[in-house]
Amino acid sequence: MFNYNFRWAQALNSLPRMLEGALVTLEVALLSMVIGIAIAILLTLFRLSGSRILGAIAATWVEIARNTPALFQIYMVHFGLGGFGIHLSPYLSLLIGIAFNNAGYLSENFRGALKGIPDTQTRSARSLGMTPLQAFRHVVMPQMLRISFLPMTNQMVWAILMTSLGTVVAMNTDLYGVTSDLNARTFRTFELFAIAAVIFYLITKTVTLSARLLAARLFRY
Repeated sequence: MFNYNFRWAQALNSLPRMLEGALVTLEVALLSMVIGIAIAILLTLFRLSGSRILGAIAATWVEIARNTPALFQIYMVHFGLGGFGIHLSPYLSLLIGIAFNNAGYLSENFRGALKGIPDTQTRSARSLGMTPLQAFRHVVMPQMLRISFLPMTNQMVWAILMTSLGTVVAMNTDLYGVTSDLNARTFRTFELFAIAAVIFYLITKTVTLSARLLAARLFRY
């Protein structure tokens, strides 16, 4: 017989602490995106370099990031590196794990975007005296980032949701970690996780809508 007593007031009293956790979640997601984008651009350059070694490094990174669970990647950063004497905090392990995953997916997005940029763009830049790196930086990369903008937004949403995987490395300061800790103290499972789900939803919808508005403003032509 269903006899669960809802206590929303008790759960809502924990809202300030959950919002603090939401800020940590956003922080981890944003930092992982910045790091991921930087590494993805580097991996893209590796693929364009013509070097077999650099190309193999980029391909291996992408294959691991895209074909193994994100949970496994975070777990290996925290506990795998610990086996070699490298002990990282839960926050740093989560950040590195998500950034690793982001870089792999974003590198593929950038590779797809490059296919939409005519080779004549690079040849024209080279004819003006630019080096290959200058041509990529000033001509190709801005167009690549423009084409990849909305896919990067999707990856940002995925990064926000991936922060919940921090529980495997005892991360307890993000939204999911705070919610789990509060649940262990109060046993208001349904109420607390329902509130957390709403917060996650609002965060991701805000990011998505903001990105669409920004894209409409920046990329009008």
